[in-house]
Amino acid sequence: MATSWFPGHMARTLREIKEMLKQVDLVIETCDARIPSASRNPELLRLIRGKPCLLVLNKEDLADPAVTRLWLEHFKSQGFEALPCNSIRRSSLKQVVLSARRLTQEKTERALAKGRIFRPIRILVAGIPNTGKSTLINALSARKAAPTADKPGVTRQLSWIKAGPLELLDSPGVLWPRIDSQVRQRHLAATGAIKDNLLSSEDIARQTLDELCQLYPDLIRQRYLIDPPEDRLDRLEQAARNRGCLMSGGRADIDRFAAVFLDELRGGRIGRISLERPQVT
Repeated sequence: MATSWFPGHMARTLREIKEMLKQVDLVIETCDARIPSASRNPELLRLIRGKPCLLVLNKEDLADPAVTRLWLEHFKSQGFEALPCNSIRRSSLKQVVLSARRLTQEKTERALAKGRIFRPIRILVAGIPNTGKSTLINALSARKAAPTADKPGVTRQLSWIKAGPLELLDSPGVLWPRIDSQVRQRHLAATGAIKDNLLSSEDIARQTLDELCQLYPDLIRQRYLIDPPEDRLDRLEQAARNRGCLMSGGRADIDRFAAVFLDELRGGRIGRISLERPQVT
């Protein structure tokens, strides 16, 4: 079933973004490097069409580097300017700034020709919830200018933040009205882009664990002491028992382990994983 998740502040944010686009030179769209397709909002893409755009694959330190390289090649073939980013690494931030300057160079030169000695690059930073927009802004501005938390929905309004030669417009994360794909729903929920009370954590954990058993069997074997080819009936229960998540009578505490599993996945403690691969045509 399609999930409807479009609170009033998200609809308002899209309207405000549309109004502010005239004031910005560039859009930085953040997505989650582990799910680069699922974490891009089609409503936002339509809205910013025609503006110079830099796609930042954030949290690249949590993603499978080999798969990230495939995504960068894919986006390049589609005509998108994209780069991986880890917001705590200075080299990543330098690449973001260099790309922003290059993509706005023509507009900056026109302003200089008109006698404007200093003209900041005005950038809208946008994307779905929990893709690291505010973390990126704080790193670029070298201060805690935007609120952050390891959950979606922290930023609630647009605000300008100065970052040296840049002026960054922080924006709340926006999803789209209906998420029709169950796989997309699962990937968004597993990585924390959707609030945990919207979907069953047990279902998300069970299905994601099964998916990772196919994609990264060695990592799952090492972390949860299960053998993916053998433990097929209920891997979540087996992993819960191996982790010691038990209730009275020796029953597996599935709810408790589901929360543990999702927390470890989101924090990168399972290993560097990517849930999506680009389609090869």
